[in-house]
Amino acid sequence: MSPAEAVDGREHAIQCHLDELLERRGMTLTQLAEDVGVTVVNLSVLKNDRAKAVRFSTLTAICEVLECDVGDVLSIARDEDADE
Repeated sequence: MSPAEAVDGREHAIQCHLDELLERRGMTLTQLAEDVGVTVVNLSVLKNDRAKAVRFSTLTAICEVLECDVGDVLSIARDEDADE
């Protein structure tokens, strides 16, 4: 699969884990948006895996507020069938 090919009908294989991080911290998306300095809509797009890009400054702010690393926020969905 080339980097430009869709995965499971999506344009990319990046998954966002904001739901889990927010739940563990007892924080709402609205609180995170205020603390990061972006709109709830923009964070919602990221959270729901619909973002096509994210600014490093936004990602840095998310990690600072949630006290986590980039790998805690984002991961790559692996195609498990590729090994067979």
